[in-house]
Amino acid sequence: MKTLIYDESFAGWLTAVFELYEFKWPQVTITPACRPEVTMFSEARIIITDEAKALRVWAGLKKRLSQQALEDLYRSFLSEYPGMEDRLLQYVQYVFRSPQNIESDYSHPSVQFVGNIAKKVGREKHRMEAFVRLQQLSTADAAASPGLHAASSSASLYYASISPDFNVLPLIRQHFEQRYADQQWIIYDLRRKYGIFYNLDRTDIITIDFNEGVDTGRHITTVTDPCEVFCQQLWQTYFDRVNIGARKNTKLHIQHMPRRYWKFLTEKQPR
Repeated sequence: MKTLIYDESFAGWLTAVFELYEFKWPQVTITPACRPEVTMFSEARIIITDEAKALRVWAGLKKRLSQQALEDLYRSFLSEYPGMEDRLLQYVQYVFRSPQNIESDYSHPSVQFVGNIAKKVGREKHRMEAFVRLQQLSTADAAASPGLHAASSSASLYYASISPDFNVLPLIRQHFEQRYADQQWIIYDLRRKYGIFYNLDRTDIITIDFNEGVDTGRHITTVTDPCEVFCQQLWQTYFDRVNIGARKNTKLHIQHMPRRYWKFLTEKQPR
């Protein structure tokens, strides 16, 4: 038994799949470097991510799967479910050994897994696109902050914190690039400790070392622009006014806006 330890990236996982076929190992398990699971009966092998190998596997999958199936495979990887590396490996092996398309073969456990998990990740993606609230930061304070030094001081910078159930930042990136193309912004995943920064030209992956003064990035009032505070108050007032008490349906409200997102929503903060 071989235990392949990879760097948690999708390209790293694809590289591990390539080496499985390259060396014709009969039995392998793929595990991330952050939580390697190596037993006394297995031999560990560190996988060095190789873009060329990853692209060859992806090209092979493109010949056998539709665009939707490829997206579902990637979304399933972003779910970070424990053991998903081996479940997705089973899916890929089934794709390569089957003479016909397997996308609708829900009798196979790996096809069921990809279909179900991709739907859950897709729902989380849409919720993040709907619930992210950008806050305008003070230009001077943002530029001086150790965590936000990457931002240019020549334009306003907007910031939002999220903590999604799944790693959906790569999926919501394009949505916010198109929606806020004329603004500099950072969307930061507090759970996974990385974010995406758009500087009006391109989007980069960043990390931020928060200090106690910015409350771990959730409500960065110490560097918030005064205009932002006023705008948040206006939004809270609007939210209060459009509510109709007689039609209040808490159960339906929570169904569409789960409580776990409330801590990041301006309209849900105490006034």
